[in-house]
Amino acid sequence: MKKAVWVWALWLMLTTFAWARDLPDFTGLVEKYGPTVVNITSTQLVKSGGQGQAMSEQDMLEFFRRFMPPGSLPDGAMPPPQNQVPSEVPVRSSGSGFIISSDGYILTNAHVVDGADEVTVKLTDRREFRAKVIGSDDSSDVALIKINATNLPTVVIGKPDQIKVGEWVIAIGSPFGFENSVTAGIVSATGRALPSDNYVPFIQTDAAVNPGNSGGPLFNMKGEVIGINSQILSRSGGYMGLSFAIPIDVAMQVADQLKTQGKVSRGRLGVVIQEVNAGNAEAFGLPKPAGALISGVEKGGPADKAGVQVGDVILKFNGKTINRSFDLPRLVAATKPGSKAEMEVWRNRAPKNISVIVGALPDKKTASGKPAKTASIPNKVGLVLADIGTAQRHALGVSHGVLVEESQGAAASAGIQPGDVILAVSNVPVKSVAQFDKLLTEAAASKRVALLVKRGPDTVYIPLRMP
Repeated sequence: MKKAVWVWALWLMLTTFAWARDLPDFTGLVEKYGPTVVNITSTQLVKSGGQGQAMSEQDMLEFFRRFMPPGSLPDGAMPPPQNQVPSEVPVRSSGSGFIISSDGYILTNAHVVDGADEVTVKLTDRREFRAKVIGSDDSSDVALIKINATNLPTVVIGKPDQIKVGEWVIAIGSPFGFENSVTAGIVSATGRALPSDNYVPFIQTDAAVNPGNSGGPLFNMKGEVIGINSQILSRSGGYMGLSFAIPIDVAMQVADQLKTQGKVSRGRLGVVIQEVNAGNAEAFGLPKPAGALISGVEKGGPADKAGVQVGDVILKFNGKTINRSFDLPRLVAATKPGSKAEMEVWRNRAPKNISVIVGALPDKKTASGKPAKTASIPNKVGLVLADIGTAQRHALGVSHGVLVEESQGAAASAGIQPGDVILAVSNVPVKSVAQFDKLLTEAAASKRVALLVKRGPDTVYIPLRMP
């Protein structure tokens, strides 16, 4: 009996040793490339004491305890006393980044530095530098910043198209402000589409990524950066097993444009698309569900000029197959505006080749990397409105109306929300923002006007009290 126990114990020990020997060792990779990862602190001056009311010391302490990472307040600093209302309070947030050139260029996420009045970069050797934001791009969530330094260690750029699901990866960053933290996992999916992102085929991993990891690198076992850790899927605000990284080739293309142009140019077709499901595939005579189904074409847009029609299914763009509808925006966006592209479309149960001159997607940002200011300001009822183009009307299912971008004051009190479409003012159809403003002026003597509003699938009248 004792001999059997000893044999079993020896077998278990040898098996455990063999299993442990097969596990990856990340120590050499971290030692070599860890110094290329930086901690980024963004400081934004925020007006305090809303509506002239100061927060109590207890409230301020609770705010910083709950929402700010460790080290957000300077050593020894305390929130302002109850009876003092400073005009501005510095609010700090922490993120990560990595060095891509020895002369100080650093990649990070756009949301790490957006709106920052000051950006500070800390290296692993504890040197600190004030950084300049070269530019940032909301659509890809990529930003390029620079510090005044030389002979810096740099990462090695990998090839995301060679990534295999199941391979080991590590993330390095500053989760919750804890600098140079390392976590490991595997690639759990590639080319992942997220509802809020049209231009990024995300790498999905199960490496633990938390607030503060944003902008940090995702390394493969060769020590190459294959992505920028950008998002997590969470119901609690913390890591739940799903992390998403921007492929490094996408990020480097954005960085190159930010460096040379200060902004990112993207192509556009001027179409509204939807997924091809099994039912649509059968109805259109497609051999299988694939491609991007055109449900709207912008009048006078690039696709319209090329002869694209509602009901067409785009199967290929510049020779690349469109398996899912979200493949198309990425390919079009990566195409230089003004260039000619070849498309294969499915029309009348047969393939057809169409040439199109790709248009330019309107800029979301100015060259400085700051958000472009809207030309509109709230009108007298508190609404910021936008005219609706042909393609957008198709997508919203309306023939006319104006889109609510912001709602405050009397409009917000009445229940009007951003995203609503105002179809009529007192039963007069609205076709433009200018007409809406004119109708409000004409109704100035009225106590209330009735706005016909479309919200999702529903249409409802909302009474609005005139100021």
